[in-house]
Amino acid sequence: MVAELIYAFRVMRLPLLDASGVPLGKIDDIVVVPGRTTEPPRVLGFVASSQRRLIFVNASRIAALDNSGARLKSWDVDLNPFRPRAGERLLGKDVLNQRVGDETVSDVALEFLSGRSPGWYVSKVRLAKRGLLNPRPGYRLVDWDVVAGLFAPSTAQAAEAARLRDMHPTDVAVVIRALPLEQRRLVAEAMDDERLADVLEELPEDEQLRLIEGLDMERLTNVFDEMEYDDLADLLVQMPGEQRSKVLEAMDEDDAETMRQLLSHAEGTAGALMTPDIIVMSPDATVADALARIREPDIMVSIAAQVFVAHTPHYPPTGTYLGVVHFQRLLRESPHMTLSQCVEMEPTIVPTMPEREVAERLASYNLLAVGVCDTNNRLLGAITVDDVLDRTLPANWRRDPTGGVKS
Repeated sequence: MVAELIYAFRVMRLPLLDASGVPLGKIDDIVVVPGRTTEPPRVLGFVASSQRRLIFVNASRIAALDNSGARLKSWDVDLNPFRPRAGERLLGKDVLNQRVGDETVSDVALEFLSGRSPGWYVSKVRLAKRGLLNPRPGYRLVDWDVVAGLFAPSTAQAAEAARLRDMHPTDVAVVIRALPLEQRRLVAEAMDDERLADVLEELPEDEQLRLIEGLDMERLTNVFDEMEYDDLADLLVQMPGEQRSKVLEAMDEDDAETMRQLLSHAEGTAGALMTPDIIVMSPDATVADALARIREPDIMVSIAAQVFVAHTPHYPPTGTYLGVVHFQRLLRESPHMTLSQCVEMEPTIVPTMPEREVAERLASYNLLAVGVCDTNNRLLGAITVDDVLDRTLPANWRRDPTGGVKS
């Protein structure tokens, strides 16, 4: 059975549809990244125009791509502006109409491949050639590897960074750790700030330090801005004192103050584990307000699982802490109900509590996160179960790509 092909020229005129088929915009271009060795270039996503802006839609969010349009799996759309990244190629901008000898690229055929990494891949390239005596062009269809240079990025490091972009950070960390140190650093330099931050959070602190060695202070602070506070605190603790001081001086004043507060807590205590980057809302806020907050795509799953309720101010240290409302409760209540009507008072902990007792508290009460309060009942932050797992697993668990599981 011959696989069905869909052509880029056609795709770039299709509508972008939500999960119910309602048009949200139009596909303007297709983003591809090079494959390894003999693998074909893979479609990373689509550039679409929606609400007068160009946005990026990851290919993994597309439920169907056919002649009716590109239909999303859900109703959520990330409206952040599209920004091209190193290693990526835009089929419309960078490939179509390019010269290949005495021929011109007139179209690119995409094919859906199942298997270990299912998705759309570049399969064929259609080339056009005009004769001197015949104004009508002749066409031929060739395999993608005949014109592989069309899809090659400027450097091997940019290509590797692009290939890793759609993988889970944990899997990327495994790939990075398998590379020679110098190549690791080159790939890290080619990554965008957010991606490098995600990968750093999945590496042991000593390997984090080796990976970022050589980055200038501006790049370092940009990457650190993207890291979770608790992960960044763990990294800064491992830095030499002079380097740590320089990093703190270069950071935004508010962020630097937050980091100094986290670093002031003794190692092995709840204060050293917690993150202040949590959702805190007023008791007068509604269930609808809370659902809108936890729907924000940049919020971690463990943080979005609950909303902490406190009087102003709503950034730690907060006003008087009142309790927590879990995501499941929010789904059951009327959108107009206030959080004060559905808040629950769960046990909190003090920042000096030992890590072991923190783990026991989470396990005893089946919590995804636990609030950390001071003696005045002000919320300082929260500790999530994933951070407790990091501490309770063997110290070198990240060094084993299987997570310490032996067959």
